[in-house]
Amino acid sequence: MKLQESSFRSGLRSGTTLALILLFLVLIGFNASGAALLARLFGQTTLSGQLPPAIFGIVFIALLAVGQGISSALASRRRNAARPWVSSFAAAGLAGLALAVFILVMGSLYQNGADFRKTLYALSPAYIKFLTVDQMPIVGAAISLAVMLLAGGLAGLGAIYLPFGRYCQRVKTMFVRFWNLDGSRSLRANRYFKFGLYAVLVLMCFFVPRVWGSYWNYVFGLVGIYVLLGLGLNIIVGLSGQLVLGYVAFFAIGAYSVALLNAPIPHNLMWGFWAAVVIGILLAALSGFLIGLPLMRLRGDYLAIVTMGFGEIIRVLLKSDLLTSFTGGPRGVQDIRGPSLFGQSFSSDIDFMYLIILAVALALFIASRLQNSRVGRSWIAIREDETVAQASGVNTTRYKLLALALGAAFAGLGGVLFAARNQFTGPEDHVLMVSINVLSLVIVGGMGSVPGVVLGAFALKGLPEILRELANYRLLAFGALLVIMMIARPQGLWPVGRPSLQRKEAPDSPTENDKPNQEAPNG
Repeated sequence: MKLQESSFRSGLRSGTTLALILLFLVLIGFNASGAALLARLFGQTTLSGQLPPAIFGIVFIALLAVGQGISSALASRRRNAARPWVSSFAAAGLAGLALAVFILVMGSLYQNGADFRKTLYALSPAYIKFLTVDQMPIVGAAISLAVMLLAGGLAGLGAIYLPFGRYCQRVKTMFVRFWNLDGSRSLRANRYFKFGLYAVLVLMCFFVPRVWGSYWNYVFGLVGIYVLLGLGLNIIVGLSGQLVLGYVAFFAIGAYSVALLNAPIPHNLMWGFWAAVVIGILLAALSGFLIGLPLMRLRGDYLAIVTMGFGEIIRVLLKSDLLTSFTGGPRGVQDIRGPSLFGQSFSSDIDFMYLIILAVALALFIASRLQNSRVGRSWIAIREDETVAQASGVNTTRYKLLALALGAAFAGLGGVLFAARNQFTGPEDHVLMVSINVLSLVIVGGMGSVPGVVLGAFALKGLPEILRELANYRLLAFGALLVIMMIARPQGLWPVGRPSLQRKEAPDSPTENDKPNQEAPNG
């Protein structure tokens, strides 16, 4: 009996949290934005015609209840509580009751002529009708309570008694075998499978950009550029352990290389895009090397502060009136010419998307090979303990400079592609926030993880665009997702597995009892 009461109390605690979150979302009107997003995804149509928006609002709160119900039930089962489904019903019921009381009170006050927009601008008359499902307040409250209770409770029952856990275990087993996380035979080791997977990826990269359209090609092109930047900073911070906050300076060097060499104003050099790519990468790498020379003795916060100052110096110089005749000053450089190949110019977002995909594929190959090479192991040794690495014979100065130069080269390539695609670059494109965003995606993806950089770029740059339908609440939703991710996965979306060394004990020497009996020969 105590176990059942414990499950009920656990459900009440979860329901209190859900109720507070739900009431906050309702007060700011977030559920209406979520309902609009659902309506747009489903086209607001059924076989019988058009569905009212309030239906999608009910579906939205039902989805919240489903998630909370499954979470509460599984948590109670992990604690070996009796009847864990009680927790899901308790959580959903308490949250639904809080929402129902809120709808009943607000709807009744609205019918009596109350105006809430002076204090809570989201509570407009149309929004009140949305909450009450365009019914009497008591009817709308009852509908919300019933939907929350049934959705959360039934979801908890399904998670407990349906073969949900077995399916999850099967998926986990397939994932583990594929990625060889337990050291068993991996599907990746099969060369035919690898060839087929690479062939599918190549075909997707060729056909998908033609289907996306101009807007999504621009969005994912930006994601690809940040993947390049993240891969470079991952070498510096994730592998070699050097905290650099002035990374945007190398990005600016690459962007201004193609701007000054391949734009009619201010110099009209017109060297061509491909020459600007090579020069931009080399200048960025050389800058990383030269900046790193006097900074080899600095570590941690001191290195971060000095490199941040370097990034700000570059931005101020680009914006300075003294260099306006050379860099374009605050106005930047416009009309940057794009690449051309075999007489075909790359002018559209689709063309640049192919170029960005090629650059990202090359960068991923280089970063993966470096991480698993002797150089990568030297970087990891420096990251873990520079003093021990130096005592072990690792030339820390050389490898740290190499990391800075290679990371800067990746940033230079990203800057060239960024400026050429936009046909413009200016000082405001290279602010400190760019460095912070790149560092954030490296941390969110997983320090030192190449696939984590890709996931982090999609999470931090692609996800805000996907959530654009939420309008004013996009940043709120994005921040909530980041908070949830940092609580659930503090090590990153795709952390690097650390090799575990198991000591093999030598077999015990045979004792007198273990030795075979050898009888002396007769006489």
